[in-house]
Order: sequence, then C-alpha cells, then structure tokens
Amino acid sequence: MSTLKQQLENRIAETTRWETRRQFAADGPNMRNLWVLTCMDERVPVDEALGIRADTPVGGGDAHLFRNAGGIVTDDAIRSAMLTINFFGTREIVVLQHTGCGMLSANGNDLESALRAKGIDLDTIPIDPSLPELSLKKGAFAKWIGMMDDVDHTCIRCVEQLRNHPLIPKDITVSGWIWETEFRRLRAPDPDAPTRAVSQPTAASMGVKGKQPPRWT
Repeated sequence: MSTLKQQLENRIAETTRWETRRQFAADGPNMRNLWVLTCMDERVPVDEALGIRADTPVGGGDAHLFRNAGGIVTDDAIRSAMLTINFFGTREIVVLQHTGCGMLSANGNDLESALRAKGIDLDTIPIDPSLPELSLKKGAFAKWIGMMDDVDHTCIRCVEQLRNHPLIPKDITVSGWIWETEFRRLRAPDPDAPTRAVSQPTAASMGVKGKQPPRWT
C-alpha cells in the first residue's frame, strides 16, 4: 500500500503533465485520443450524449471538441482534425449531429437573398481575411453556408468525407451519431429510424420548402 506522500506526489505529477500535455505532442493526447465534431447548438449536451467528459465541465480532458453550425465538415474542421490526428495523438473521430437543428430551419438560397438585401456583395466576400487565397467562386455562397435537407443523410456524408480525406489517415476510427433533441437520446444515423416520424430530422419537417443548394446531395 502506497503512502499518502507517494499518492500526493503522483497526483501532482499527473496534474502537471495534464497542464502541459500539448508540449508532448502525440505523447500527450487527450484522455480518449478523441476528436468530436458537433453542432454549436446550445441544446447538444456532448458529455451526456457520448458518455464522456469534454464539455461539462470544460477541461474534462476526454476529447478535443470542435463546434460549428450544423456540426458539418468544413475547411476549418478538416484543419483541426488534421492537427489533432497527425500531431496530437488522436485516433478516433466522432461526428455528433442532432434533430431540430437550425441548419434545417431555412433554405440557403433564402439566407443568401436576405444578406444581399442588406447590401452585402457576396460575390467578393472574404471568407478568411487573413487568408485571401481561400475564396469562393461566384454564386457559391449559399452552398458554402451548408444548410441541410436531412440530418441523417448529412451525418452519413460527413463521416464519408472524413474517412476519405487525404489528411485523415486510413486507420482512424470515424463514426457518426444523431442526438434526438426531443427525446434526449442517441441513435445511429438512419433515414428509416422510426423516431424520425415524431422528431425534426429534415428541413421539410421544419416547414422549409425547396431543396437546399447542393452541398449535401
């Protein structure tokens, strides 16, 4: 049986390594060697959904957590995934999307029209002012927004994009999941899931008319 002195010394050493783990690169990964891509929606409880400690409290240590509108694969998501996997020891990716998502709640073409009505020239907009090389072709803005027709289809496509991207090694485990906001439960992405009938998994279920710009078709 260890002495209290030994226990305290070990605890301090572990805490010090936790605080400075980034300097150890791949030898100082998060607790689960995990990167989570999820939506910025405040109703998505990442820790509850996945059974981990990353989001509540912040600093739980289990995963690198990346949130954006919709929890979709974007250039910055790829940038972050590439870094955590190739340089910080991550071995698994989880894509967590959800029903009732705001990215189902409007048509991307209508959002573009609303911005143009405010006098914004979307054909010359800087996507990243610090990186002018990153630009959109004329007419691509609505597609870039990334509104969804169907969250299950989008989740499946995001998983495919990550698995097939040249910056993501082939031995990385990638999976996708749907958090049913209405029922606070997790399921696999499935366009035929019976609970879809009483949730909001599509743009049509939220009263949106017309197909979205073809990012996810």
